[in-house]
Amino acid sequence: MAEEQQVPEKQFSIQKIYIKDLSFETPSSPKIFIEKWEPVVDLNLSSQIQSLEESLFEVALTITITVKSSESTAYLVEVSQAGIFTLSGFTEEEMGPMFGSFCPNILFPYAREAVSDLVTKGGFPQLLLAPVNFDLLYAQQLHYAQQQTPSSDTIN
Repeated sequence: MAEEQQVPEKQFSIQKIYIKDLSFETPSSPKIFIEKWEPVVDLNLSSQIQSLEESLFEVALTITITVKSSESTAYLVEVSQAGIFTLSGFTEEEMGPMFGSFCPNILFPYAREAVSDLVTKGGFPQLLLAPVNFDLLYAQQLHYAQQQTPSSDTIN
């Protein structure tokens, strides 16, 4: 009788979600409030992963937004929304999408709310961030990384 190979059970759980870092600046206030409001928004996303213990990881999604109006910086907001997640039983190939897409998808609504609250409390019109397709961003990141790696198929 052949031994059955035991496949570890996949486990995922959220341990904690929290704001790791928060910043809001209005370098052109109060003058910016009396100028014509013509916002130009620049949005940057990044994420960091840190192993805390076996099967326990911190994922931090950082959103940085710079809004300019009439060539002046109206405000700069940065939110680092983090979570501690338990992940076990996943293969190495499965961990990439978990960290690059699944966890950021969980964190994004919290970060979006924090950004909206900060901007409103800063005296500016509400800023609602559109949904982000983290699956697509992760796929693009993988494609870019593959393009940067020299192919081992080249013959010299």
